[in-house]
Amino acid sequence: MPAPKLLLLAGDFVEDYEIMVPFQALLMLGYEVHAVCPGKKSGDQIRTAVHDFEGDQTYSEKPGHNFTLNATFEQIEVTSYAGLVIPGGRAPEYLRLNPEVLNVVRHFLDANKPIAAVCHGLQLLSAANGLKGKRCTAYPACGPEVTSAGGEYVSVNVDQAVVDGNLVTAPAWPAHPRWLAEFAKRLGAKIEV
Repeated sequence: MPAPKLLLLAGDFVEDYEIMVPFQALLMLGYEVHAVCPGKKSGDQIRTAVHDFEGDQTYSEKPGHNFTLNATFEQIEVTSYAGLVIPGGRAPEYLRLNPEVLNVVRHFLDANKPIAAVCHGLQLLSAANGLKGKRCTAYPACGPEVTSAGGEYVSVNVDQAVVDGNLVTAPAWPAHPRWLAEFAKRLGAKIEV
């Protein structure tokens, strides 16, 4: 039986840990993960940024690694994917302006497939009108956006996640162990947390 396929939406200046760690961890669990970016094709690279928590009023930002995409956005068939991963960083801020990206997100929302969004990834769900009546978390600066989109913003520690049905959300990369486990459970994996 082929491994279930997952779609990962990314763009330049996605948060480094929020793309690298989930991509590798989900591959390790046996999923086929297609990382895509509008306007780029398989084999192209995107730049990442490392956001860190160093005692300032907000996160600091440093250059990250380049990440190589392994699928082409314009060639994906959304119905073939079992779940969606939306990492944070600055990419969601401009990806939400792309109508095709929002159509992809809406497919997963309408089909009630598992979705994991971390940090600023909630900006894509908000722009796709996918937060109404949902409990979720995000980077705290996105809290007002969640609320204005009709969602219930839940403030949790940076290493925790919030689950509402098939939606798994987390405030930032320190929550990887929690949100990855919860997302994998929604995909049918047997994970003990």
